[in-house]
Amino acid sequence: MSAAYAGLVVWDVDGTLIPADLRWLRRAVARTYGLQEESIVFPKARVHGYTDESIVVDTAIASGVQSEVAEEGVERFHEVLARVMFEGEQELAREQPAYPGAFDSIASLHEHGFVQTVLTGNLRVAAEVKLRVSGLDRHLDLGIGAFGDDARDRFELPAVVVERFAAQYGTTLDASRTVVIGDAPNDIACARHAGFHVIAVAHRMPRNELELHSPDAALDRLDTDMVVSAVASLAGNN
Repeated sequence: MSAAYAGLVVWDVDGTLIPADLRWLRRAVARTYGLQEESIVFPKARVHGYTDESIVVDTAIASGVQSEVAEEGVERFHEVLARVMFEGEQELAREQPAYPGAFDSIASLHEHGFVQTVLTGNLRVAAEVKLRVSGLDRHLDLGIGAFGDDARDRFELPAVVVERFAAQYGTTLDASRTVVIGDAPNDIACARHAGFHVIAVAHRMPRNELELHSPDAALDRLDTDMVVSAVASLAGNN
């Protein structure tokens, strides 16, 4: 780690860096359980801000699959989703590009000395494809990230980042210099649970609704200067 280390920024992926799109999960769930895509029912309260494993089980049950069968399909879901993402790379690049400001925000934070990674409910294979195809992976240290296949409960994922950061950089992660950037109430709650700072971006929810969940800062969009300023302030670099 560089002596110029300014802190750690932990990005959510879907809804924060790229628009959320359930087509990949819909396809993978349908193939995993032998269902028609049009019959897939997503439980609204258990999708955004949760992990893929929890979503796939709840979705399978909501779509008519018995609970024990839904649980048994999780391992196969991992394999199916990997194929779905591989097959859909051109579609992903065409129809799910990164949000404006995502690339420049990551690049600018890197220039300011921040280590960056992700904490996402996506399985790692899905997150890596999405970030690579959208061109956002260059300055992200995915080796210290946390993914939906590390724990089914999103609130267990910050501990994964803490452990991997210590192993990678040989020092204990300073929570006071760690900033999560997400877009959902569960992102905020997860960051708070870990003792991290958190910035909410109003890509899918109105800013005033996100502010009801008490993030440290709320932004309407990924304006690079605003992102860097907010992160630097929270990490104690101002």
